[in-house]
Amino acid sequence: MWPLLKEFFKFARQEKKWWLIPLIVLLLLLGVILIFTASSGISWAMYPFL
Repeated sequence: MWPLLKEFFKFARQEKKWWLIPLIVLLLLLGVILIFTASSGISWAMYPFL
């Protein structure tokens, strides 16, 4: 996992693609929210917002 992150940051720095970092962070946060709310009791309340 860490070598992949290091490679991604190296790519973003070399190619000056800084806009990719917030996009990746947002996608990761969305994935974490979906994983944790899918098995919880509040999942029915989260679906309209996602």
